[in-house]
Amino acid sequence: MIELKDVSITYPGGAVGLHPTSLRFRQGEFTILLGSSGAGKSTLLRSLNFLNRPSAGSIDVEGIGRLGDRRSLHRHRRQTGMIFQGHQLIERLSALQNVLMGRLGYHSALRSLFPLARSEQRIALECLERVGLAHKALERVDRLSGGQQQRVGIARALAQRPKLMLADEPVASLDPATSQRVLSLLQTICREDGLATVISLHQVELAQAFADRVIALAHGRVIFDGQPDQLTPQLLDAIYNHAGHAPAPIAAPVPTFNLNSVGE
Repeated sequence: MIELKDVSITYPGGAVGLHPTSLRFRQGEFTILLGSSGAGKSTLLRSLNFLNRPSAGSIDVEGIGRLGDRRSLHRHRRQTGMIFQGHQLIERLSALQNVLMGRLGYHSALRSLFPLARSEQRIALECLERVGLAHKALERVDRLSGGQQQRVGIARALAQRPKLMLADEPVASLDPATSQRVLSLLQTICREDGLATVISLHQVELAQAFADRVIALAHGRVIFDGQPDQLTPQLLDAIYNHAGHAPAPIAAPVPTFNLNSVGE
């Protein structure tokens, strides 16, 4: 479990990326963040592993405590898998070598300069097997399709043996059919392993198909927190079509959204 308490983020220059926000993410829960570009989805997501360091408020992680000092951050990041939109793979290396990168957090900087032990390679191969790419272990990743590269990214995150899985627009560059397969795979793995999972997406239909919980943001504020079947047309219109107005926050869960509150 990871809990945010009044977390806010202000960027240099004074732009507010996230207004004071309190949320709790539970083990085994598949959460999708929705919102238009600039709504605060990535800012919130990246605060969960301090890639965006909170300007105020606190983040507490079960078994670690409050994040902030170097030791707590190292422990937390080691057990937090991160999947990126652009894959962030080293293209000249094999799929196996890329997945092994997920094990580096368990070793000192000096030890990481040398080949990892066979036990670590077994872990990496097991992760490739889980995403259906064991047969591509020795192939350079620049020879793989976009969907296969994203699955290598998932395997790399799994190699960390994470308790929290974060994914920032993981299917933005994929076609609809591949997007469905990647999210289905990720959902299955996270449920099997009981991982708290937080994913930012643009595609409403994917959120409705895969999410246990949807958190919608607008202008750096959470305006909805509930189940995907509560995403009414009125709410979606407020999230995506009122860029010039700041919708008022809504108590969660709620089945409807009052458009009269937009801009208040």
